[in-house]
Amino acid sequence: MMRVAIDYTAAVRQRAGIGRYTRGLVSALAEMDRETAYVLLSAGRGAEEGPWPANFSRRILPLSDRHLAILWQRVRLPLPVELFTGRVDVFHSPDFTLPPVWRARTVVTIHDLSFIRHPECFSKPLLEYLLASVPRAVRRADFLLADSASTRQDLIELLGAAPERVAVVYPGVEAHFGPAEDAARLEACLARYAVRRPYILGVGTLQPRKNFARLIRAYHLLRQRHGIPHRLVIAGAKGWLFEEIEETIRTLRLEEWVQITGFIPDEDLPALYQGADVFAFPSLYEGFGIPVLEALACGTPVVASNTSSLPEAAGEAALLVDPEDVEALAEALWRLLVDSPLRNALRARGFEQVKRFSWAGSAQKVRSIYRHLVEGGE
Repeated sequence: MMRVAIDYTAAVRQRAGIGRYTRGLVSALAEMDRETAYVLLSAGRGAEEGPWPANFSRRILPLSDRHLAILWQRVRLPLPVELFTGRVDVFHSPDFTLPPVWRARTVVTIHDLSFIRHPECFSKPLLEYLLASVPRAVRRADFLLADSASTRQDLIELLGAAPERVAVVYPGVEAHFGPAEDAARLEACLARYAVRRPYILGVGTLQPRKNFARLIRAYHLLRQRHGIPHRLVIAGAKGWLFEEIEETIRTLRLEEWVQITGFIPDEDLPALYQGADVFAFPSLYEGFGIPVLEALACGTPVVASNTSSLPEAAGEAALLVDPEDVEALAEALWRLLVDSPLRNALRARGFEQVKRFSWAGSAQKVRSIYRHLVEGGE
């Protein structure tokens, strides 16, 4: 029986982003694969999940993820991960970096190279850590997974990864993202977060790469020119260098019109998408952009950036604009607010676009890569 260890730390320590990616992929593997023995390794204790199938086991390390990052990535202590997982054929890190590995074949998921494309969006300590640890992981890994063709090309172009060592594995969309079916539940969820309709929605961690400051300025233009009754709701936890967002709100005197909800749990996100008239995702750079697919799945019209991987995620189901052009962003939002035929056309295309992405398909591809490595493929 093939034995695969997966670093599950992000799944239990991070509510959004890579945590959601890891939970989605591993859950799909648990659904479709009873022939492989999986060991889920996590640093520090987090929320317990399960029950897991009989071929899944957990190993919880006594050290926190922060302390392990120091030991493995900064000090580079040669303490092989197999000491904690036992003998495994494949070790998969879904979170950019790779610990010391003794004998197992190694797979690393690189979600994006935003720290190289947009270093100005990162704090100095985080940037230094990523610039040291990620290229090292790319060099050492036997195989790399990229969330998109855009990220795959970045790995080849910016870090010199051999094309035959990099495969695109798109993320999926959870089944609970879909059009609203229970109006009462939708209204109750919006009330829980004090969200009032009508509104334009943005979703993401408050950090510079998400480009929320320009979204706020585009929203301000719409209020000045068209007097729209909509509020702007931004659903996301504070990340780093978020002060510009707060300063933009104060400078434009939009405190009563821009609402930052904080982190919204997965189970409540569909209601936020469903209640919005438009979803805006003007990120400067994305490895994929799962929120775009989530909004499309919920039937919400989308304005997104025309950069990096976002055209792959959106296809022809969204309006794409230059994320640095506030005027273009404002114009696209206005079109979707007033052009009903366009909204309906994009909504129909969105439902078709989402069908191209599933965690089941992603899990099938990842499992075949594991097997290929174990059976001696190069």
